[in-house]
Amino acid sequence: MAEIAVEVAFALPERQAVVALEVPLGTTAREAVALADLPGRFPDLSPEAFAGADLGIFGKRLREPSSHRLRAGDRVELCRPLTIDPKAARVLRASAEKR
Repeated sequence: MAEIAVEVAFALPERQAVVALEVPLGTTAREAVALADLPGRFPDLSPEAFAGADLGIFGKRLREPSSHRLRAGDRVELCRPLTIDPKAARVLRASAEKR
């Protein structure tokens, strides 16, 4: 069976991992994440953090990562949930600048 080269990327503020993989043609984005073994690379995070994460390809969010078939050279990116609402962050920055 033909294989294609893809990458799976995940980052925390203090460290990151970009895993290069050779996957069978027809592999989905969600399957590539499972093949990357991110829980083994980030043992301090729960496996559910990776299994349920929003996914994107080169910064563009995927609506259906479980059915999106990868193409050669794709980089699957896992998106972490926001820790603060962007509007609230702007309000905090604005109030800090006034001081």
